[in-house]
Amino acid sequence: MNGASIKVKGYCRCGRVEFEVRTKPLITMACHCTGCQRMTSSAFSLSSLFPSAAFSIKSGDPVIGGLHGSTRHFFCGYCMSWLFTRPESMDEFVNVRSTMLEDSRSYRPFIETCTDEKLEWAFTGAEHSFGKFPPMDEFPELIRKFSESRG
Repeated sequence: MNGASIKVKGYCRCGRVEFEVRTKPLITMACHCTGCQRMTSSAFSLSSLFPSAAFSIKSGDPVIGGLHGSTRHFFCGYCMSWLFTRPESMDEFVNVRSTMLEDSRSYRPFIETCTDEKLEWAFTGAEHSFGKFPPMDEFPELIRKFSESRG
């Protein structure tokens, strides 16, 4: 499928916030840090990284919650679904919660991070695992490997 023809919608739980991505993800991830565990009330968070230029809000008005500093987490102000994150010093990217996207089953995590904090019974099936968050200089190679693995 041509990346230019992709258009995937995402929604919060109540449907008041709708967004869209217009390309394939650069990489898919699961994070096991205790912060993500608490934000999701689960064992880990799932996300897909996209270029900011390919992401747009179609309806609703997300609010900042969770982290309010340089890294900002965005939620639906009504149902409080965690929708996406704007990573610190990386305005060119948006980290979308994979489970908010249509056909979320196709966003299987390629990497898992912060496994030093993971619950011992939590399993993601990710191809690459990191005890902490991987250094930023490793991401170009991980993104390349992800792209090759997805054809």
